[in-house]
Amino acid sequence: MNSNYYPALGLTLLAGLSTGIGSLLALMVNHTNKKFLTFSLGFSAGIMLYVSFVEIMPQSGKTILQQFPAGNAAWVTTLAFFGGILFIWLIDQLV
Repeated sequence: MNSNYYPALGLTLLAGLSTGIGSLLALMVNHTNKKFLTFSLGFSAGIMLYVSFVEIMPQSGKTILQQFPAGNAAWVTTLAFFGGILFIWLIDQLV
């Protein structure tokens, strides 16, 4: 068995239990603090976006590097990223 199996299993278990513990805390509170809820949702969204970008951007750069010269690959990756943001913003405005 691979030596990385147990740490990976432990981290996955911890992530799954965190969701359950967080939901129990929400059920135990009798009142809603809207400022805290707003901060918490924004903070968690920021964490999810950061993790997604850290994982996707290097792989995207490597793939684009296969199609474009080395000097242009970084620009193409960045323009594609912000172009995607603009595209989603436009869809959001239309809907």
